[in-house]
Amino acid sequence: MTEDFDPQKTRAAAWFRSLRDEIVAAFEGLETGFGGANPGRFEVTPTTRESGGGGLMSVMRGGQVFEKVGVNISTVFGTLGDRAQKAMAARGVPGMADDPRFWASGISLVAHMQNPHTPAVHMNTRMFWTPHAWWFGGGADLNPCIEYAEDTAHFHAALQAACDAHDPDYYGKFKAWADEYFFVPHRGRARGVGGIFYDDLNTGDWDADFVFTQDVGRAFLKAFLPVTERRLGTPATEDDREVQLRHRGLYAEYNLVYDRGTKFGLETGHNAEAVLMSLPPVAKWY
Repeated sequence: MTEDFDPQKTRAAAWFRSLRDEIVAAFEGLETGFGGANPGRFEVTPTTRESGGGGLMSVMRGGQVFEKVGVNISTVFGTLGDRAQKAMAARGVPGMADDPRFWASGISLVAHMQNPHTPAVHMNTRMFWTPHAWWFGGGADLNPCIEYAEDTAHFHAALQAACDAHDPDYYGKFKAWADEYFFVPHRGRARGVGGIFYDDLNTGDWDADFVFTQDVGRAFLKAFLPVTERRLGTPATEDDREVQLRHRGLYAEYNLVYDRGTKFGLETGHNAEAVLMSLPPVAKWY
């Protein structure tokens, strides 16, 4: 199975890299178009994983539009440890005790904005392989501290269009999954206004599932850029900033306590700075 899946692995990893390049260019273009004297730019750092693989960590700090944004890609491989094996077995992956090899590639993005009226956002897509199974996962969700109904509607409409092109049941299913996944139990509330989330996607047709995952990635800029551009000039008060910082505290709590990607990255020995790039630069708790 390893040899049979090498072409698919190569295609998937190349796609995540090309999507990363497109998003980085779009975000730097947004910084330039804002019109200030010091547009933000990404600092790009190669990352490595001692047990196999690595990636690129691309982070912009202190931009005019983005206070902090990371767009990371990675392709990692090796042998899953005991905890990760048990987690995979709990998800129904067979044979992990006999052959715990894995390969994973994906893109992960989190943006924390300067203007409190412009929502934070998260997006990731990935492919995971073991000798016993393969699947795709990912999604995107919007995290405004000050919600505008038209922004939420636009974001969801773009994601729904990507889903509807493949299966009329996908959007409803994956929206509900996002509502459940991005809920913060100890606060009794959602992290944001949702989006879509899917995991363990294996219909038996690798090409179809890969194309769907590509379309989710392509939908991201269509969903997020118009919302961002709409709010860039909205005046913000000190009270708005306080609301933003407290909402960032909620975001940080979720990512550190519940997020699967954070747990997997740290448990499998990936670069900690890359794994934790999702955390906001400044947050508050009371």
